[in-house]
Amino acid sequence: MAQFTTLTSRMIPLPVNDIDTDQIIPAQFLKVTDKNGLADALFYNWRYNDDQSPKEDFILNQPESRGAQILLAGDNFGCGSSREHAPWALTAFGFRAVISTSFADIFRNNSLKNGLIPIIVDEATHNMLFDLAEEAPRTELTVDLATQTVTYPGGSFTFPIDPFNKTCLLNGVDELGYIMGFEKEIAAYESRD
Repeated sequence: MAQFTTLTSRMIPLPVNDIDTDQIIPAQFLKVTDKNGLADALFYNWRYNDDQSPKEDFILNQPESRGAQILLAGDNFGCGSSREHAPWALTAFGFRAVISTSFADIFRNNSLKNGLIPIIVDEATHNMLFDLAEEAPRTELTVDLATQTVTYPGGSFTFPIDPFNKTCLLNGVDELGYIMGFEKEIAAYESRD
């Protein structure tokens, strides 16, 4: 898993509530077992016409979206069926954080296991960020995982994350990698038995 410490990026606003995992990555792309090519599948039905040409009016297809690593989404992001491919597609596209007022639990857990930070904010902060994205679309936010803070021009806010996932992300390890960090202690314990 990619290490996450701080991130400074523009945000891409997608003010749609209840975006489910089938909208994030449609079922026809779930046959793969690796992340290669999933960037092209992200929001596939929203990004492409029937002839597979890009829909010019969709935000991710616009030139100003290139390189942005923070997705500002509507409420209840990642609802629907459990598919690890959803955070895979988001990270393959280049996103490292998603901001919303709420996330589906399974999507949140899958995201944390794949280096994607789900940042929960209150409704007032959520609305302020959408206003900021509209008024100054080139504005950058800085996400600092160690302090659990997001800074923007003129202010900052904190976000919750459980200590275990925070530790894993800061060290760039998954659950197994975390356990392997105690290899010496495990070996010492086993040698005593």
